[in-house]
Amino acid sequence: MKFNAAKIAEMVGGRVEGDESVEVSSFAKIEIAQKGQLAFLANRKYEEYLSSTNASIIIVNESQDVKQKKDTTFIRVPDAYSAFATILSSYEKMVTEEMTGLQQPVFVHATAKIGDRVFIGAFSYIGENAIIGDNVKILSQVYVGDNVTIDSNTILYPGVKIYHNCIIGKNVTIHAGSVVGADGFGFAPQDDGTFKKIPQIGNVIIEDNVEIGSNVTIDRATLGSTLIKNGAKLDNLIQVAHNVEIGEHTVIAALTGISGSTKIGNNVMIGGQVGIVGHITIADGTKIAAKSGVSKSIKVPNSIVAGSPAYEHMSALRGMAVIPHLPDIKKRLIELEQLIQQLLAEKANITDAIGQENQ
Repeated sequence: MKFNAAKIAEMVGGRVEGDESVEVSSFAKIEIAQKGQLAFLANRKYEEYLSSTNASIIIVNESQDVKQKKDTTFIRVPDAYSAFATILSSYEKMVTEEMTGLQQPVFVHATAKIGDRVFIGAFSYIGENAIIGDNVKILSQVYVGDNVTIDSNTILYPGVKIYHNCIIGKNVTIHAGSVVGADGFGFAPQDDGTFKKIPQIGNVIIEDNVEIGSNVTIDRATLGSTLIKNGAKLDNLIQVAHNVEIGEHTVIAALTGISGSTKIGNNVMIGGQVGIVGHITIADGTKIAAKSGVSKSIKVPNSIVAGSPAYEHMSALRGMAVIPHLPDIKKRLIELEQLIQQLLAEKANITDAIGQENQ
């Protein structure tokens, strides 16, 4: 699959400097790119490779200073990183659109409804009354339970499991090994010390344009729905508990755990290894630093918090800056205490001496 510079510039709204007819057929990092490959430069740390790279086409920012190389064509755009992402997305879409049909063996229930240009990989299972929209790509060993709806242009990578009654929107990507709709963690303590399971009869709804990384678990609601809203992006190895709501265009990094019934607003950014307790709310635009422990609601939009328990970010940083000095501070406190005791003893001796003179 080949693209020339003129076509690429058209795709990203860019301006060509050099030969518009030059073609590329693959992609590479700027430091190792060869003739016939497309690269990009968005980080100034890699400017040194502009003079040494063999890439045929390089996407650069409008503001980037470059010395025209004889065999290199540049495409100038407002944001090189975003433009390169657009090109990769288009390329990936072209590749996946070529995948159609049913590999064998697969199981598709007689009542399931399958749209146009669908691909279902070998050893996959499509349950009773499932609805699979147009251009959906289901790779090998995927389980789609009864009454599941998967809307158009969604892709499920190998080993994804979608439990019964869950709803997946348009343009959703779910990576390998993720589980959507397993039972929420609901158990009622009994008088004899045992725990009685609370049936989880809700579902999971994933809206349009969501991306979910590998080995993510999103539990079904006890009642109602666990909800992942439009445009949210979840990294690998994330736990989303029952009845959680994640707002639009919220991004969550790996190894985060979100406890049941917590409501996370729109455009929230959550770092890696964050722990969030249940039954709280996180305001729109909040930023939570990596390894934070969020133990109470964050009610002010656009807050920045860090630490465990998490609190205002700058205060948390000042607190962390003090930690390395604590041994020295402790030593000085002990010395001050000893000095105070010494001064108090001297004061007592002076008081006694004055008292004796007055007698």
